[in-house]
Amino acid sequence: MRDGVDQPCSLAAMTGQGISCNAAGPLRSDPLSESDGRKDVAEMLETAHRLADAAGKIALSYFRTGDVGLASKTEDGFDPVTRADREIEFRIREILAEFRPDDAILGEEFAPKSGTTPYTWVIDPIDGTRGFVSGTPTWGTLIAVNDGARVILGMIDQPFTGERFFGTGGSAWLDRHRTRVPLSTRSCRSLSDAVLFSTFPEIGTVPERAAFAAVSGSVLLTRYGLDCYAYALLAAGHVDLVIEAGLNPHDVQAPIGLVEAAGGIVTDWEGRPVLDGGQVIAAGDRSLHELALGQLAAGVNAG
Repeated sequence: MRDGVDQPCSLAAMTGQGISCNAAGPLRSDPLSESDGRKDVAEMLETAHRLADAAGKIALSYFRTGDVGLASKTEDGFDPVTRADREIEFRIREILAEFRPDDAILGEEFAPKSGTTPYTWVIDPIDGTRGFVSGTPTWGTLIAVNDGARVILGMIDQPFTGERFFGTGGSAWLDRHRTRVPLSTRSCRSLSDAVLFSTFPEIGTVPERAAFAAVSGSVLLTRYGLDCYAYALLAAGHVDLVIEAGLNPHDVQAPIGLVEAAGGIVTDWEGRPVLDGGQVIAAGDRSLHELALGQLAAGVNAG
């Protein structure tokens, strides 16, 4: 993530289009302070709010308008991208150039930017682009910071519903309608009582689908299609498991930061760190996580 090229100075240079960008939103008071000995993280959280404010303005200017500039990144299949994706990431990079110029950036839409600090901002401008272009409010802007070894800040912002989920340092919060409430995952020690989410019923490869089915067949309820919003619901204590495959770093690092700060756990399907994406399991309860890992392994062996 440190070996990428620096970014061009304009979005037109990146995309061949001339596009104007909105200004960043205002600063706000956050639940970290210099007295905590975490000045740098507090500053990064303020910057993350700036990024989310700016991203939300751009996203809402396109959402449900029918004019999002939809295209596919691949000719084989459908991997959607919109003008909103590119504008948001470009604006985020502009703000980071002003407030965190020495940090690295890893985003979905443009090349990585190298940095001279330990920190990398990991950005998905619109996670859930399929939902975005379909008019469903299940997408979000993902903002994370890692220090090279772990995620230290994670944010999922859904501007249409006015919900911003964020966590750092073992605490997580939801900002909604000018109210801030703490977040915590819920206890669930039995698969038979668990609510499971995944983005696609046709998850991953054939062996991965067999493994997922082993868990899905053991839980109380399985639902699909929420993208990043499922992780937000897990952090808020409304669901118990999210299991996915084929994720990228920009898909998973913000959920990792949020869910872990809310008391949950996020790993790969073998219980290892998962910052680079791939097979991902998030659980609100560590006991449930262990049970689900066992079912995934059983499903793989059975397949």
